[in-house]
Amino acid sequence: MHKPTSPFSREQLLPKEETLELTKEKGTLFIGIPKETSFQEKRVCLTPDAVNALTSNGHRLLIESGAGENAFFQDHEYSEAGAEISNDRAKVFSCPVILKVEPPTLEEIGLLKPKALLISALQLKMQNKDYFKKLAEKQVSALGFEFIKDQEGAINAVRQISEIAGSASILIASEIMSITNDGNGLMFGNVSGVPPTEVVIIGAGTVGEFAARAAIGLGANVRVFDHSITKLRALQANIRQTVYTSTMQPKNLQKALMRCDVAIGAAKGNNRAPILVNEALVEQMKSGAVIIDVSIDMGGCFETSEITTHDNPTFIKHDVIHYCVPNISARYARTSSVSISNIFTPYLLKIAEDGGIENSLRFDHGLKNGLYFYHGVLTNKSVAEWFDLDYSDINLLIF
Repeated sequence: MHKPTSPFSREQLLPKEETLELTKEKGTLFIGIPKETSFQEKRVCLTPDAVNALTSNGHRLLIESGAGENAFFQDHEYSEAGAEISNDRAKVFSCPVILKVEPPTLEEIGLLKPKALLISALQLKMQNKDYFKKLAEKQVSALGFEFIKDQEGAINAVRQISEIAGSASILIASEIMSITNDGNGLMFGNVSGVPPTEVVIIGAGTVGEFAARAAIGLGANVRVFDHSITKLRALQANIRQTVYTSTMQPKNLQKALMRCDVAIGAAKGNNRAPILVNEALVEQMKSGAVIIDVSIDMGGCFETSEITTHDNPTFIKHDVIHYCVPNISARYARTSSVSISNIFTPYLLKIAEDGGIENSLRFDHGLKNGLYFYHGVLTNKSVAEWFDLDYSDINLLIF
């Protein structure tokens, strides 16, 4: 589609019949890592070990002072790993490559160097039209790490964060049930002579799988519900243990929720998470039962769910304790940072090995899937349709 402000000529946008063989020539990267300023975001993109791996390969890193503090990584650890530390935020944002967990604010986009490479989350549902217009003005190339696929076609970043969220949901439920937190005083764990805690998990994806692993490991009785038999079968195979599984049969789900101590909402949809448990069903749950709605960042799958914060994470409705904090993984900032760092580091090394982002995009279709801006041209069809913007197919821009 023709875009008037495109930096490419009409001829450059035309598909080519044949291209010359491309050679890779290793390059060096200059990466800036600013401190995260988004509400309750405590993660950092790279650990000191990852920085050491990059600097050992000849790359430069400029890190804003305090960027890793919330994940318990100190400035001196980064400097010892070979990074430069700066208190000048504008200087960090002027680096040719910017690495962030959260997408930059409009003010931060203004600090970006023209034609910079931005690698961060996109968080499409949290954005507005101005965000993309600002990126276009700066002629930025941008990768959303939650869309980058590996060689098997899996989206590693989403899976990694989902693994943490699933395990965390059970740990949080256990904490909430403590009598010191005004819970019902039940403990996870198969204590001799004491009936085990009953856990219902709605959704058999990655979050559901890792919630089931954690709950089973603590000795709970687990029941998993999902619309998909295939997902239920895969969950059983992955945890290598037979657990109670069921499709979303209303009577079975009602019985399970009425007797459970903990309910985990782990269902997701294409746009909004489907509401699978209505308010009438929540009313029938036991007094003191706990709902952890992990799907709250997509709207929640319990009708009674309302967004809460890490500072005030719970509320009580119909005598049921609700925990509805989006971005659960940020609660475990160090673990999450290590996990994100494990995703970023190989890609950064590969981009340099390939001789820059253009070559990497040519050779790696999974990486190309994460690209949504290329030199100021929007290349993601979903984003274009969502915000009514013009876009160009990336395959017409990179041959």
